[in-house]
Amino acid sequence: MPAAPAIDIPALQALLHQVVAPWVRQIDLRVLEARAGEVALALPIAAQHVHGGGVLCGQTMMAAADTAMILAIVSQTGSFQPMTTVQLQTSFLRPIPGSPDGNSGEARVVARVLRLGKSLAFGEIELQDPAGRLAAHSTTTYALL
Repeated sequence: MPAAPAIDIPALQALLHQVVAPWVRQIDLRVLEARAGEVALALPIAAQHVHGGGVLCGQTMMAAADTAMILAIVSQTGSFQPMTTVQLQTSFLRPIPGSPDGNSGEARVVARVLRLGKSLAFGEIELQDPAGRLAAHSTTTYALL
């Protein structure tokens, strides 16, 4: 049985509005699931994040991945502490189609803490298209301040 998160979903959702930059809030991420060291978020495929090629832009996906990992770390530690991204490596495996009217569904962002130390945290993030197929994979390192 998965470990219960050290902090609940409503608290994680509230944290999104307290600690992330205002433009990241506009991505409108929503916490779907949480357990200790792992969170799943919904990422709306909004028209403002679809580029001229008709797909969700990489900048939006990377911001969602980075944000999801913050919440995954908090789900393990139980509270937010200042941290900063040291490394975020993303491989884009398939495009996530979007439409100009913004009715393209939601992608899923799943972040997992791989190792949490005293000063560094390591993790991985999967971004899945609305059909559940892996669209991007990220690995990350955070400095815990």
